[in-house]
Formats: sequence, C-alpha cells, structure tokens
Amino acid sequence: MSLLANHFSAKDNVEVHLVMYGIKPIIFYSLASNIIIHRAQFVFNNKLRFLYTIKTLLFLRNVITQIRPYSVLSFGERFNNLVLLALFGRKVNVFVSDRCQPNKSLGWFQDVLRRFLYQRASGVIVQTNLAKEIYQKSMPMARLTVIGNPIKTIMSESEILRENIVLTVGRLIESKHHDELIRIFADINMPDWKLVIVGDDALKQHNKQKLEHLIKQLSFEDRITLAGAQNNVDEYYLRSKIFVLPSSSEGFPNVIGEAMAAGLPVVAFDCIAGPSEMITDNIDGFLIPLFDYRLLKDKLIQLMNDPLLSEAMGEKARSSIQRFSSDKIGEDYYSLLTFAV
Repeated sequence: MSLLANHFSAKDNVEVHLVMYGIKPIIFYSLASNIIIHRAQFVFNNKLRFLYTIKTLLFLRNVITQIRPYSVLSFGERFNNLVLLALFGRKVNVFVSDRCQPNKSLGWFQDVLRRFLYQRASGVIVQTNLAKEIYQKSMPMARLTVIGNPIKTIMSESEILRENIVLTVGRLIESKHHDELIRIFADINMPDWKLVIVGDDALKQHNKQKLEHLIKQLSFEDRITLAGAQNNVDEYYLRSKIFVLPSSSEGFPNVIGEAMAAGLPVVAFDCIAGPSEMITDNIDGFLIPLFDYRLLKDKLIQLMNDPLLSEAMGEKARSSIQRFSSDKIGEDYYSLLTFAV
C-alpha cells in the first residue's frame, strides 16, 4: 500500500489520501510528504468490538464522503468487507484488493459478506491467476483483475559482503512452520552457516517463546537467530545467500519477491497461492511440494554446498522479478483505478 500510495502521489494533478483505522493504525513504512493522512479520533476498544466496529463504519463513511474521491482502494480480508459496508449506497468507485489465500475461509459470516459485497465492488483485484479461477466459481458476477504486488528494488549504495546465512522473513505464526525449519537447519548441521528468522509474534499465537525454547533444546543458540521485527529488512536480504519460505498459506508473498529482488535464490513450498507465479522452478529457485520437508532440506543443502549455483539462481531471480517492479505494478493499479478519468 505504501509503495502504491507513493507511486500515485508522484503524478501531476493527483491527490492521494490515506485513511487509517483499526486497533493499531501505525505508519511502518515511509510515505511521501504530500499524502494526506486521516485517522479516527478514537482508539479502537477490542473489548467492545461490536460498538467500535460500528464507530469505524461511520468514521469511514464520513471521512470518505468528505474527501469525495474518484476511487477508493481497500486492502485486506475482513477490512474490504468493512469498507464496502461503510460505503454501501454511496456513488463512489470502490476497488478491493484481496490479500489472503484464495481458498481460505474467514468464517461463515465473513464469507457470506464477501460473496455478497465483492460482486458489488467496482473491481476486485486478486494477486494470482489461481486466485482469479477460485473466486470466479464463488463470485461469478465479480469484476476480477489479476495484479501482483509491487516489489521494490533492493540494492545497497555500498557493497555488503554476503555471509553464509539462510534467511526467512515472516510473522511467527504456525502457518509459517518456523519450528520445522529450525529442526531442518539443525539436522543439516553445517557449522559455518547460520539461520536468521526475521519477524515477531502475531495473531496472539505467542510462538517466539516456543521457538526460543526449541533452539535452546537443540543447542543452536549461536547459529539460529530470532531477529524480531526489523525496519532494515533490506540489509538482511543483502547479507544473506539463500532465502527459504516453508509457509503453507499465502496470498502473494512479498518476501519472496523482495528476496529475489535482492539477488537470492528462494526455496519455498508451492502453496496456494503466489510462489508458483513468482519462482520458476530450477531456474531462479526451487518450488517444493507442500510439506515435503525432506526435499526442502535437500534443496537447501544443494544451495549451501554449491555457491556457483546459488549465485547464478540469485542473478536470474533478480532479473525475473522485475516483472513485478513498483513502477509497472503501480501503473497497472493506476490504470484500473482511473479507468474513466
């Protein structure tokens, strides 16, 4: 969202408003100074969820009515339903970008809302062709467009020496299977390599403590690092040699694109959806059948033992991911949002 907002704001005669809401509406990424930011004047009280959801609906309806935008772009899963509900009956072009695994249920109530509301949106942006196929079956009247995520260019002004680091980036949630990755890395047991996991606890799962205990149990404290949330993730990409994502649920994993943009070969589960539309198997990375941990381990070993292969795959990755460059994807979004201007 920040990459798109910055891209739009650089255009002449375009005014960009960012409406922030939710439990913790913080700005994590840098935004252009000419983007106009709107925040709710109340703090969302999750203990009174229903009441504050109504307050959020009214806030969205009022602030967007005041802005009088040509188009509204919403990101998220349940958030898209909220925005569409808030603007129901208003004459404004509302586009929603669905970010989740396309065959994932959000619960019966949210699923019903999504099927009803998405078909009334000006457009539904999905991230992969597979997602489009899945949504076409359940929402035949929805106006679906496939646009991948914008992937920023990752380079350093000064040369950063790569280290023997296997890197993964993602929230410490169960679907990322960090525990299995830790066990695999410990089993590989190459003393001159390290595993770095960037990301922090999320979804109230409290997995960080469990992972710390597992690392200690394996006596790998000096070779496996839980780096937590980081503002300088680019440095981790540029210092590492291999990227791995053993996730079983994705929409369009930006971290794969960012790793490829930084020149890393990627080893990832071929989950629904995203990895297969970014990685060309055996060319710029390896696609692993879901939960085939033995093959994932074998491919990591292959890359760790063959630096020439790793470097060659990384360079191909850097080149191939350019099809999702911020400028190209930004223009795809802009053309859709301003279709009648």
